[in-house]
Amino acid sequence: MSNNGSEQAGHELIGGRYRLGERIGQGGMGVVRRATDELLGRPVAVKTLALDSGADPADALREARVVARIRHPHVIVVHDVVEHDGLPALVMELVDGGSLADRLAAGEVLSPREAARLGLDLLDALSAAHARHVLHRDVKPANVLLEKDTGRAVLTDFGIASLPGATTLSRTGVFIGTPEYTAPERMQGGDAGPASDLWSLGALLCAAATGTSPFRRDSIGAVLHAIVYEEIRPSERMGPLVPVVRGLLERDPDRRLGAAEARRMLAACAAGEDPEPVAYAPTARETGPSAAPVPVTAGADPAAGTTETGRRGRTVPLVATAVALCVAAATVMVLRAVQDGPATGASPSGSRGPSAASAPATAPTPAPGASGYREVADAGGFTVSVPYGALRSTDGERVFYTTGDGAVRVGIRIRPLPPGGALGVMRSSDESGPKDYPGYRDATVEETTHQGLPAARWEFTWSGFTPAEGARHTVDVCWERGSILYDLWASAPEGRADESRRALDTALDSFRTTGG
Repeated sequence: MSNNGSEQAGHELIGGRYRLGERIGQGGMGVVRRATDELLGRPVAVKTLALDSGADPADALREARVVARIRHPHVIVVHDVVEHDGLPALVMELVDGGSLADRLAAGEVLSPREAARLGLDLLDALSAAHARHVLHRDVKPANVLLEKDTGRAVLTDFGIASLPGATTLSRTGVFIGTPEYTAPERMQGGDAGPASDLWSLGALLCAAATGTSPFRRDSIGAVLHAIVYEEIRPSERMGPLVPVVRGLLERDPDRRLGAAEARRMLAACAAGEDPEPVAYAPTARETGPSAAPVPVTAGADPAAGTTETGRRGRTVPLVATAVALCVAAATVMVLRAVQDGPATGASPSGSRGPSAASAPATAPTPAPGASGYREVADAGGFTVSVPYGALRSTDGERVFYTTGDGAVRVGIRIRPLPPGGALGVMRSSDESGPKDYPGYRDATVEETTHQGLPAARWEFTWSGFTPAEGARHTVDVCWERGSILYDLWASAPEGRADESRRALDTALDSFRTTGG
């Protein structure tokens, strides 16, 4: 680090005018420091590259040129580019306040109206960038600064933004970005456009209102799996934001909510109104089984806990290894995506939640009398037999076991007994079936018993999540024991309906809670 006689290390003068101060942010490529522009007597922020980060000096110049194209009150301003330790350093406006990530880390979440106002600011920033053919590609809470006195939101860190005619940081076989905020088309190696940034905005709104990304998992493979395959069910805490989030998190970019409609819906939310969804916005049947936000307490929407999850969009193999993951305020996360083989631990299944373990708690053992099945002791407090090769995932409320080809899916949910009991749950689910499932047909609901306990059985066929996947057959049994409702279901392609019935029967016969 260059020094200037009596100046203390870390407070040197660079560019002949910028006095560096304390560190206010750090990422994989360098640090951001508070500084003083001694010529103009104003505070600024200086982003310097770390000598050992391997960063290309051209990247800093790229970022400066990208941001220079965009002039908007909700986009960070770059004042100057100077040399520091032989590398370029960006001199930017100082936004006096922490990032959205800082606020969430402190346990503070935004109300739906606050999140809607934030969404409007960021949507305007992204629209300004998109109008100049700039894609941000890393919209996440760490890259949103919240000005302390005004509440102004500022989108920052365009370090991996794409600009027509300019070299980007992406290279063949390498994905750069923050996976849990990255659109599925980018995860699958497809073309990305403005719609990809809007997906990221949808994930950010979820984090702002609930405290965490809807795709946060405990491994990179699980993150990839969640974004590309798993069911997306916005939390009820998002209130009126749910329709706009569903629209922004539509996996098909051609059907994803556009900027104009997103702005209209966010404006309604910010005004305390319930936005009217657009005709092409995804419905619950496509991204999740309940048209309403999914409650997590007794009295919840029965359909929310009685359906299998699904795979939507193209099935493109993903890699299960990550080159690097650096999670910090200005981190660029890099993972290698290979398109020529199936991803280990990334089979199609559906779930959403804070963890998605890819293996059961015990080694596979054959279930008695059930060829092709194995018994697992699940961390949820039960044992059950599932098809060999099925991988486990969870959304925190429900557990799923899905075969590697995505064909057969078994789901388990245990919750407090809702009003109406097992039969009431199934009847309500059947009533909402035409709304929740495209092509809902051949449905039956019957009262029955399971091991002598009150139970109900729901069976139906529907069109599936995509035309490529085709119709699916679902069979579901829930039963009451004391004040608890137990729910098991299975699904398979319509032409293999016998497999869904066999999978459910095997699961029912083998299901035991811990201790009996």
